[in-house]
Amino acid sequence: MLNGIGAPGIILLVILALLLFGPNKLPELGRAVGRTFREFKDGAREIISEPEAAKKSEAPMPAAPQTMAAEPPQDKRLPE
Repeated sequence: MLNGIGAPGIILLVILALLLFGPNKLPELGRAVGRTFREFKDGAREIISEPEAAKKSEAPMPAAPQTMAAEPPQDKRLPE
């Protein structure tokens, strides 16, 4: 991912970040980014594990009786 940047590019990015945010603001900014990534990962894990838990806890529902005549499936695409 960072193969094309190299050491001079990283040094330039660090200097640019110091100039934009200042040395006092960088640790706070890093903590906020880390917290955001952690919340994203936790949410993604919760979403991934949710269908597995739902499959285990749900009992199969009985089939509903077909009272209406079979209709052709409706096209649910958006118009172009």
